[in-house]
Amino acid sequence: MLAKLADKPFDDPGWIYEIKWDGYRAIAELHGRNTRFYSRKGISFAATYPEVFAELSRIKKRMVIDGEIVAFDEHGMPGFQNLQQYGQNRDTPLAYYVFDLLYLNGKSLKDRPLLERKELLRSMLPESGLVKYCDHVSGEGIAFFHTLRKKGLEGMIAKRADSPYREGVRNGDWLKVKHMLTDEAVIAGYTEPRGSRKYFGALVLGTYEHGKLTYIGHTGTGFDNSTLKEVFRRMQPLVTKVNPFGKKVRLNMPVTWVKPQLVCQLKYTEVTEGGNRRHPVFMGLREDKMPKEVHREAPVVTEAEEQEPVTQNNRHMKQPAAGTRKVNLTHLDKIYWPEEGYTKGDVIDYYNAVYRYIIPHLKDRPQSLKRHPNGITGKFFFHKDAGEQAPSWMTTYPVWSDSAGKTVDYLVCNDKPSLLYLANLGCIELNPWNSRTAAPERPDYLVMDLDPSEQNTFAQVVECALVIREILDKAGVASCCKTSGATGLHVYVPLGARYDYEDARRFAELIAQLTQEQLPETTTLERSLSKRSKRHIYLDYLQNKQGSTLSCVYSLRPRPGAPVSTPLEWKEVKSSLDPLRFNIKNTLKRLEKKGDLFAPVLRKGMNMEQALKRLSA
Repeated sequence: MLAKLADKPFDDPGWIYEIKWDGYRAIAELHGRNTRFYSRKGISFAATYPEVFAELSRIKKRMVIDGEIVAFDEHGMPGFQNLQQYGQNRDTPLAYYVFDLLYLNGKSLKDRPLLERKELLRSMLPESGLVKYCDHVSGEGIAFFHTLRKKGLEGMIAKRADSPYREGVRNGDWLKVKHMLTDEAVIAGYTEPRGSRKYFGALVLGTYEHGKLTYIGHTGTGFDNSTLKEVFRRMQPLVTKVNPFGKKVRLNMPVTWVKPQLVCQLKYTEVTEGGNRRHPVFMGLREDKMPKEVHREAPVVTEAEEQEPVTQNNRHMKQPAAGTRKVNLTHLDKIYWPEEGYTKGDVIDYYNAVYRYIIPHLKDRPQSLKRHPNGITGKFFFHKDAGEQAPSWMTTYPVWSDSAGKTVDYLVCNDKPSLLYLANLGCIELNPWNSRTAAPERPDYLVMDLDPSEQNTFAQVVECALVIREILDKAGVASCCKTSGATGLHVYVPLGARYDYEDARRFAELIAQLTQEQLPETTTLERSLSKRSKRHIYLDYLQNKQGSTLSCVYSLRPRPGAPVSTPLEWKEVKSSLDPLRFNIKNTLKRLEKKGDLFAPVLRKGMNMEQALKRLSA
């Protein structure tokens, strides 16, 4: 089971709190001579940590346990780097801290509450110097976290006391809370930027030790474009061919050296044995420090990381919350539509207003995020994996990705804080799966995406949609139509999760073929753009596969005019319809008047067998 990252400690009587050990996660299957001891990737630790393995092999109980291999320095402090030393020095003290019991005597305990599993573990585990029970405190996470921080430990793991054990899942029942350290550093140079980044890639950093500048690492994180530009401007007069360290520094990129006259503030997780800052993040330039004042000091522990400030001069200040679910809204005045002047704050306002209409169409559906952090004229990127930056309270859905070679945690939008979190990420449009997490292989509807080419008129798109409706009516099948938010139309057919994606695709393909037969001059089934005529509407039935997405009903689109993908009454689907008339400013008024015209899409699905019989009659 995996833990999400939380931004700060909290108190809750329904939670327990453990030390976050900085080591190797390990599973042990205890069965005498057949004992196994291995990593999350299945790599055996038996030969790597033979003393621990031998101790585990002597345990008489048949159990499967979960824990962390931890190594300690000469001061008794745990740390990941101590494990690296263990490979060279077998005298490094080790311990295997066990915090969960998954099986006992061949019976799974994973569905039992966490506290019950831990109580059994405590009674069954014969504790020794090498195998130790990982204890916890209940309810009082804040005080526990501050105690760990004072002791110099990395942080804590918060766990819901009644949670089951879910392998490979990061669902928010386990949270990791870490503190960060801060320090100053002297800027000694910079590397070239990569990809689309401008000005520089990373800053090369140092501190003064015994009068000499000493390398402590480099950082390429913590910058926005304006910060990159300003720091780059400040460094230009200081560029030199002289290496200020006086000796070669091993870096994987060419360096432009600068005279060591600028000081910056960092936050980082720890200092390595070699003196480097681990995971350093740039926080800003220090104008009050002279470079020669910057020495390697004892780590200073900070308070919880500050949230990014919210703009004070507009109406978007109210922070949505559901219990402890708070969303930090940022950069609300950033222009997303330059021609119209609509801002990021307008996007968040829109989704806040249409929440009750859009949420039934998002709930329990994994999201494929398309982010426009700089508006519709800036670069966008696709984002599927939630990663550790997503709020700990947000629902995720794990899916194995062959292309990525790992499990991808899709975000799932189930409430208003989640919706506004996505909007704050720059998700102008929302793209949910056709199926829900309860039945991921069975879509709730099939989709016909009518995608016009350059020379098609919208009247031809309307004609195509009406032919599809006529065919579906003959089959006795209900359908709903919506604008794409661009130049096309989408026709949806409710399935009620009765059929799998392959069934949905085949039925959609049949409808597309029947439509193309009636409109051979204006429609095509040719998917390839290079082979498709510029005067043919593409009848895209291939959207009906797991993981494929279209813009959600009521979703904004990143196009001029800020259009909205809007459901239509079939009597509105006519040649005089302007598909871009529905936009960020008028859609809510229409919704309040007509209600959710797309609600039937989520209701009882068709009988595909009967529909096929009618079509073949």
